[in-house]
Amino acid sequence: MPYDDSPLPTRRARPHSVAAALAAVCLTAPGCGGGPEADGTGAAPPRPGADASSPTAPAPAGTASPTDSAKPLPKGPLTGRTVVIDPGHNPRNRDHTREINEMVDIGTGRKECDTTGTSTDDGYAEARFTLDVSHRLRTLLEAEGARVRLTHDGDRPFGPCIDERARIGNEAKADAVVSVHADGSAVGNRGFHVILPAGVKGGGADTSEIVKSSADLGAGIAGHFARTTGSEPSNYVGGKTGLDTRNDLGGLNLSTVPKVFVECGNMRDPKDAALLTSASWRQKAARGMADGIAGYLKG
Repeated sequence: MPYDDSPLPTRRARPHSVAAALAAVCLTAPGCGGGPEADGTGAAPPRPGADASSPTAPAPAGTASPTDSAKPLPKGPLTGRTVVIDPGHNPRNRDHTREINEMVDIGTGRKECDTTGTSTDDGYAEARFTLDVSHRLRTLLEAEGARVRLTHDGDRPFGPCIDERARIGNEAKADAVVSVHADGSAVGNRGFHVILPAGVKGGGADTSEIVKSSADLGAGIAGHFARTTGSEPSNYVGGKTGLDTRNDLGGLNLSTVPKVFVECGNMRDPKDAALLTSASWRQKAARGMADGIAGYLKG
């Protein structure tokens, strides 16, 4: 879940629909409406000495640089494109509560640097989920030739803070940035939603140049995510469109490149939790996001 996700009076659902995005996908995607289930074997391999479902070995305190792939990339339809993946939270945030509670500027106000995120009732942490899905997403995008950068890879003591996460995408001049999350709502609240930046201008925030492009990116991801995972759009956020527009998230407010958050499901609902803890479903989630990103970048 986004660490600053409390609803505000100005929060509103965008009048798009996943049905429309899914229909657009079906015009060009073979086998629309179903396909063989991914078995997880295409998951991103962990970096040496790391488990793909858990954080990589901690780096010394003070590590601040984003994680960038060093291996040669294959030529593909996304060659020359840069994608930044932002795994929500950090598994070690819980050990650094003082640091993550420090307030940072989000352009229109101040918010906490970061939070610990949520978890399933069985203790599967959102921060572990986001790293695992991000690894899988990285592998899929790199296979198409994209240069992929992670804002972190569990290799920092805490964070990055929300302002730094935005800055990493901006400085990379990313063609697309996707922040991976899972929500922590009430039992019975199910489904995914994609969070889009609202038009914000104040302080150091100005999203006027990215509102439309981010909406296009988000709608594409939503359509592919629904088709690939079989998940329904959220029944509690976004008016069942699968899309929600917000002006209170620093990671979006401070972005100068197209960016969205993807809430893959609700970790506090048992049925959604069963999906989120499944390796094969996480592979589907990564595939849905990858296909949505690729479709957006290919135009």
